[in-house]
Amino acid sequence: MSLLGVLDRIADLPTFDKAIEPARKAVNSLLRPQVIRDALHGTWIGHPLHPVLAQVPVGTWVSAGVLDLIPATRPAATVLIGTGVAAAVPTAMAGAADWSEQEIGVKRLGVVHAVANSVALGLYVGSLVARAKGAGTLGRVLSYTGLGLAGGSAAIGGHMSYAQSSGASHAATTARTLTHEWIDLGPLDDLAEGRPTLRTGEGQGAPVPLAVVRRGSHVDAFVGACSHLGGPLAEGAVEDVRGHECLVCPWHGSAFDLSNGEPRRGPAANPQEKLEVRYEGGRVLARLAGRHLEG
Repeated sequence: MSLLGVLDRIADLPTFDKAIEPARKAVNSLLRPQVIRDALHGTWIGHPLHPVLAQVPVGTWVSAGVLDLIPATRPAATVLIGTGVAAAVPTAMAGAADWSEQEIGVKRLGVVHAVANSVALGLYVGSLVARAKGAGTLGRVLSYTGLGLAGGSAAIGGHMSYAQSSGASHAATTARTLTHEWIDLGPLDDLAEGRPTLRTGEGQGAPVPLAVVRRGSHVDAFVGACSHLGGPLAEGAVEDVRGHECLVCPWHGSAFDLSNGEPRRGPAANPQEKLEVRYEGGRVLARLAGRHLEG
């Protein structure tokens, strides 16, 4: 069985389920208020923050491993290890915030990922202590062991991101199945005022849900699958969120600015896919944004 197959098997096992819910509640309790959670999700940059922060401990620890091979540069390696240890704290906080809002399979693998990272962090802390006491050989043994464990954990994190779509935009994936032609959303007067209405567009073999919001004579149309985990936006609501009129997902409360699809409240970090809209003879038509159209 391949490594990916092993990880998928772990994601299917309910072994950790009894511990997951209390851990999730603890994370949600610690990471308050919502503005802190949004900062950790990466809502403010339109991209998950955890993989950005993870570059620091990973990069410094790999670099330290190289410098530790040369006696003259071992003091610099120690500085890099300390930098990675410090950076691991906010990295873990961002990862925990994202983990608490994922589906069960990702949460199961996330437990393994977190445990492996915690042990690796402990090994690096032990390495710093050993080096400070003059036990350089022990310090290097601990740090290289930590590097191996952190590397394996990074592979798990990559599987969560790429194979299980943790942090990927589900809206962008759905948008790619949608027709490139203009979609007739029906008469303007048939659309509900100030709340989302479900419409569908032609897809690759199956209709694609759209969430359409009318505000007077203006209409905003979005791919109906929330960018976070694909929640049905047409079943959500329109709310004022931090001074912006937003379409709110009914699953996890992610809020997207009606004017441009940007996330104003997490857990979503990626923008929501918004369609171009035009009006003809009292009817509303929508089409994919230009970045998805064929040249």
